[in-house]
Amino acid sequence: MIQLFSENPLLLLFTVAALGYLIGSIKVKGSSLGVAAVLFTGLAFGAIDPALQIPEIILVLGLSLFVYSIGLSSGPAFFESYRKNGIKDFLFILSMLIFSGIIATALWLLFGFSAATITGVYSGSTTNTAALAGVIDYINNTVSNGEASVLIQQTVVGYSFSYPMGVLGGIIAILVMERFFNIDYEQEKQSLRKEYPLEEKLSSATVEITNDEICNIQLRDLFNQYDWNVIFGRVVHDGKIELANWNTRLSLGDTIMLVGNYDDLNETIEILGKRTFTPLEFDRKLFDVRRIFVSNSMLVGRSIASLNLDEKYNAIVTRIRRGDVEMLATGNTILQLGDRIRFIARRQDLLALSKLFGDSYSASSKVNLFSFGLGIGLGLILGNIEISFGSAFNFKLGYAGGPLIVGLILGALRRTGPIVWSLPYSANVTLQQFGLILLLAAIGVRSGHAFVQSLSVEGIWIFIASAIISLLTAITIFFVGYKIFKKPFSLLMGMVANQPAILDFATARTNNRVPEFGYAMMFPIALITKIVIAQILFLLLS
Repeated sequence: MIQLFSENPLLLLFTVAALGYLIGSIKVKGSSLGVAAVLFTGLAFGAIDPALQIPEIILVLGLSLFVYSIGLSSGPAFFESYRKNGIKDFLFILSMLIFSGIIATALWLLFGFSAATITGVYSGSTTNTAALAGVIDYINNTVSNGEASVLIQQTVVGYSFSYPMGVLGGIIAILVMERFFNIDYEQEKQSLRKEYPLEEKLSSATVEITNDEICNIQLRDLFNQYDWNVIFGRVVHDGKIELANWNTRLSLGDTIMLVGNYDDLNETIEILGKRTFTPLEFDRKLFDVRRIFVSNSMLVGRSIASLNLDEKYNAIVTRIRRGDVEMLATGNTILQLGDRIRFIARRQDLLALSKLFGDSYSASSKVNLFSFGLGIGLGLILGNIEISFGSAFNFKLGYAGGPLIVGLILGALRRTGPIVWSLPYSANVTLQQFGLILLLAAIGVRSGHAFVQSLSVEGIWIFIASAIISLLTAITIFFVGYKIFKKPFSLLMGMVANQPAILDFATARTNNRVPEFGYAMMFPIALITKIVIAQILFLLLS
């Protein structure tokens, strides 16, 4: 069997992926490892025999696919967050990363590690392969061949043994601190739903207008006054049904349909009048309801308001379903491929709207290989550009940093002329998961034998040191971020998730996408800063 796996790396890859995924789905007291189990399954296979190897190209492919697709989906929220919070977020992230470097220096003094070993421990504890590669490259360029091989071996041993603890440390910190702070993820999600595109659990209600203070006032003025987060649909006025618009003026006795979150609906109904149970939502003689897929690439990246639908059609967009997330549709909502829009429109307008938006599930699920390949290609080019600070220090963004940064930029742009950069939601999720599994399986198998070889007295101290770095750094981020900077715990989980397996665990715990936004905020800065810190550690401690 060992020979079969060693001669067929693809068979080994998918065996590790399948077994790891199966193990990760097993729940113990309501918790599971999720896709992180693929990493540990790979370690187990790699420990059996050094002949078991997965080609490096698989690791690079998985890493690039994962970070690029994360960048595309998180780009808009990433730049919006920095626009709102500015230097505050940057300083918080930077200070936490410097803190982890200080911890590594203290452990170097305490345990007497070599500079190469503690640099490897730091890189592994922070699960930063690019930092390890940067240090190895620096050693090769500045140290003689005989000494360089010894230093590189020490660095790799420190990295290999501490990397699993870097993953486990983040997961343990999440479990510990969520209990310490008694986090309610559902409550956090509700408080963040206006800031991030999260599921809103929308419903509808029929309301009879009984408050004369809001009568004969245009809806646009009422929205400005009360800051409602609901959509007004059909209105019954003097026995006639019409669609609400910004110029609509309500009168006593009017009946109107509202769509929104349960709490927002109750808040709006309290101002308008009283809930009624007339069969307005079932009256489709003049106006019908239909869900239409966005598959027309010419509309992608445009806001609903920019389409000027009310000039040609008597129609209202009430909701948009993006994957599992259902959102209220506003004029500022940006359309993406695969969005499923819910219209209320005149029956004769629905066919024309269907043609305008495309309404093809097949077309809305396909990946545009031109824009996707071009985007990843640009990311790989950026990642291979050597950035130098004098003759003694240089680094590359690598296969993680380059694609991620390009993905964030292109995701925020959404489109450039006729080129649509964003991916359909379903395709993005698939590519993220596929890339992550390739990455974790390859890292696990390739690190397994070195992990076993490191099982020694020094290895135990390396394990303890890596546990201290990963746990103390993660716990400090949670405490300072949550208590001092007042950041949502779900967002901080993504900042702690410096490795894809931790991010997957975090999103499984929260059951929403908030950790992904934190991950996208932290990763570009963290990647570059950790590369710098790792080389500074080696230089100062040598």
